Amino acid sequence: MPDTSPPELKLENQICFAVYSAAHAFAQAYKPHLEPMGLTYPQYLVMLLLWDQDGRSVNEIAHPLHLDSGTLTPLLKRMEKAGLLTRGRDAKDERIVRVHLTPQGKSLREKARAIPQAILCASGMELDGLMALREEVKALGQSLREK
Repeated sequence: MPDTSPPELKLENQICFAVYSAAHAFAQAYKPHLEPMGLTYPQYLVMLLLWDQDGRSVNEIAHPLHLDSGTLTPLLKRMEKAGLLTRGRDAKDERIVRVHLTPQGKSLREKARAIPQAILCASGMELDGLMALREEVKALGQSLREK
């Protein structure tokens, strides 16, 4: 078939596809490190937030991950069923649901410490280059969210 698409409509020229494809590759790179821990990539992101600050509200988890409650609640339920965390009402404001790590969830933190270095190695990039790319992608995301 003849090539009829203008350059601006070619898949390989889309920044969104490049970012999407890289995000998919990242998820695949994380998979062999997370599976032995019983975590999916989205669950790992939740764990990162809770390892940093346990007892966050559901909204304090949803906001930085850009997830709505319809996506986050089933994810948290699965993690609770797996024994990684508990959910409960805030003592001062019962409208707020707080999420706390269980001892099992806390114990995964040490196992996860090697993951960032493994992903850096898998990327084939130098740390400085990867950090610069991260900042550019964060700025791009922020700019798009502000529009």
